[in-house]
Amino acid sequence: MENPLLQPWDTPFGIAPFAEIDDAHYAPAVQAALAQHLAEIDAIATCPDAPSFDNTIKPLEAAGQLLERVLGAFFTVAGAHSTPERQALQRQFSPQLAAHSAAITSNAALFSRIEALWQARDDAPLPPEEARVLMLTYRSFIRAGAALQGDKAQRMTDIKSRLAVLGTEFTQNLLADEGAWHMVVPAQDLQDLPQFLVDAAHTAGAELGLGQPVITTSRSLATPFLQTSPNRALREKVWRAFTARGANGGATDNRAIATEILALRKERAALLGYDSFAEYKLETEMAKTPQAVRDLLMAVWAPARAQALRDAKALEDMLLADGQSGPLEPWDWHYYSAKRRQALHNLDEAALKPYLQLDRMIEAAFACANRLFGLEFTPLDVPLYHPDCRAWQVTRAGQHVAVFIGDYFARASKRSGAWCSAMRMQARHPEPQTPIVLNVCNFAKASPSLLSYDDARTLFHEFGHALHQMLSNVTYGSVAGTSVARDFVELPSQLFEHWLEVPQVLAEFATHVETGAPMPSEMLETVLKAANFDQGFQTVEFVASALVDLEFHLGAPPADPMQKQAEVLEQIGMPRQIAMRHATPHFAHVFAGDGYSAGYYSYMWSEVMDADAFDAFIEAGDPFDPETAKALEAHILSRGGSVDAGTLYQQFRGRMPGVEALLKGRGLIAAE
Repeated sequence: MENPLLQPWDTPFGIAPFAEIDDAHYAPAVQAALAQHLAEIDAIATCPDAPSFDNTIKPLEAAGQLLERVLGAFFTVAGAHSTPERQALQRQFSPQLAAHSAAITSNAALFSRIEALWQARDDAPLPPEEARVLMLTYRSFIRAGAALQGDKAQRMTDIKSRLAVLGTEFTQNLLADEGAWHMVVPAQDLQDLPQFLVDAAHTAGAELGLGQPVITTSRSLATPFLQTSPNRALREKVWRAFTARGANGGATDNRAIATEILALRKERAALLGYDSFAEYKLETEMAKTPQAVRDLLMAVWAPARAQALRDAKALEDMLLADGQSGPLEPWDWHYYSAKRRQALHNLDEAALKPYLQLDRMIEAAFACANRLFGLEFTPLDVPLYHPDCRAWQVTRAGQHVAVFIGDYFARASKRSGAWCSAMRMQARHPEPQTPIVLNVCNFAKASPSLLSYDDARTLFHEFGHALHQMLSNVTYGSVAGTSVARDFVELPSQLFEHWLEVPQVLAEFATHVETGAPMPSEMLETVLKAANFDQGFQTVEFVASALVDLEFHLGAPPADPMQKQAEVLEQIGMPRQIAMRHATPHFAHVFAGDGYSAGYYSYMWSEVMDADAFDAFIEAGDPFDPETAKALEAHILSRGGSVDAGTLYQQFRGRMPGVEALLKGRGLIAAE
């Protein structure tokens, strides 16, 4: 039988033919694609002509298209709809892909051609995008160890292979822990919960094959339970389960994996001549140095911690007034913070949620993209990898721009969190291709599906990433879309969150699920006034995680990461009532792969820019100002990594912002 992964995809817009693909197809397709890619690489490396951009870099950019297509389909389902068979395939593919990458970067003949082009770059100047692609290609080969020889080269290959295996194990252990725990909600406690959470708990129980409502460690269930359940013992049970993910002992415990990952990263950096993995990792980011990262985080930490301690005192007073014994514990924070928000702002999550329907919030994101960039979204009826997935064709002025796929609901087969990925990147070489972009979220499934305000912000955040992919307009796929510095990649996503707070957006799309009535003006005003509520807590839990990540990757690797984590938290004066947003055993950003390692700070680095970038629209007098939107697309969203990130931002804004914009945006210092 023919393997559909290896045949031309005669599908709408080249979407993977998921209905025809079986798990048995993936392994032979990956092997065939790996072999084809290596043959393409060998042809480039052995080209008899003198190296040129046209005979070396261009074909290198074009190579591996079959492999990208196959892996795009596989990793989509592996992350969003995992099965034991797919997990086994991930474990099989991880070392193979690492070895494949190493075989390319250690190809001496290929590197010799790239190096010759780099050394001759001043003799034959290239157009700007080609010059950028050459620089990034040369730099990536150097940083991958292409210049290493003998035992060092082999050791680098071994390290990268082992890291790939460990990252996969970390992810699968976390998924196993998240799928293994649930708490049946007793009937007497169910009646204390808001209806939206009762419905979601029943849906979660049904999906697990149980006839009872349950709370799982999905954030979309655990957080609202912590916010609304008056049963302190049950709140503690849920909180402990949520924070213990990856640290429950046995085969799924991630602590030893984290230890080995940190040691291997340190060794990898040392082989390349760096004193620490953080210095290696940050060299290519906007921040450049660990000290610059620490300076930013500590500038935010001090006012955030001070605010959090003031809030903790107020919440503990509420706890004691409730007749509970002190002190305030981490599993109490969400509950009393929600009550305090209602008292201060008359804002009740249960009253707010009926106005935040998932479908209406999707419409809101689409409408903002239409007003800003002229994009239009038409539903597509195509087979996808799960019945919950939905697809849209994206057009502008009648021209096809992209395919957008949304996969919004939590399920046991999906890893936690929310993310954006591209099954296909935009490029014009070797042939024009439009992107296929995927947003994955973990919202509680119910009928109808209602979001918290934080959920709605997550939807807008991930759609901001999607816009970065959809509006990409470059020649080479390696610099398309989100292929940018890690501490720049969050700018478009965090910037797009601001449109959720535009009053006219909520006024139009925040409509009641039963009556269709728009959100009352007083509630809308309250929502916007309360946007910065509890920012001390939210900033502290984030910055603590970012600082631990940074310290993990400086100096000698810790023999016991949990002890190192505790030491860092003690040094910065972590409030005992607040936990890190991501503790080490479930810190997938850092340990599932290298993406955010020594780089979790990047959300905050980007936030320094996103607060300032939205000010450009405010200064223009219109959050949908056409000229500002045009400049945003021209200088940032369409350029990908084809230009240095700092240069792009300055082209858009004329300058770089200071940390004050972030502090004002979070309400941690008063606006002028």
